[in-house]
Amino acid sequence: MIYAFLATGFEEVEALAVVDVCRRAGLDVNMVSIMDELTVTGAHGIKVVADSMFADNDYSEADLLFLPGGMPGAANLDAHAGLRSAIMNQFNSGKPLSAICAAPFVYGNLGILNGKKATCYPGFEAKLTGATATGNLVEKDGQFMTGKGPGAALALGYMIVEHFCGKDVADSLRQGMIYNG
Repeated sequence: MIYAFLATGFEEVEALAVVDVCRRAGLDVNMVSIMDELTVTGAHGIKVVADSMFADNDYSEADLLFLPGGMPGAANLDAHAGLRSAIMNQFNSGKPLSAICAAPFVYGNLGILNGKKATCYPGFEAKLTGATATGNLVEKDGQFMTGKGPGAALALGYMIVEHFCGKDVADSLRQGMIYNG
């Protein structure tokens, strides 16, 4: 199961494009609200109904934890103690973590990007503590898959699909979605 975490102020394109691409590939994705209700309002006023509430899930068997960016969405994710704990458990288990735009700074604040390459929205590079910020559209290093911003959302989705389903499935999706990036 892939868990995509939604907090007030999340970047809608980043969250929904990644979820959409993963679901098209047949991956199970659970959009999780870390707020007090299932409906979460994004950075541009779009309301999204999450699949579940944070407390209703067991993240110990997660295949991937995904953090969309946007502000204050990424800051709200960073402030959630339960999510930070789930991230640390995922990291310590050596399992994949993904974030896009501003959200990779959550991993930087946790000190788990040391020695890794990562990318993020311009201006957040200093918050990727211990990482080499590459500025690439997407970046994969070890268990981390990161994206630069809204324009990288599809590319990050395809990277995640390739990780779990293989290059052929990701390429087929790219072709079917008329993606030339």
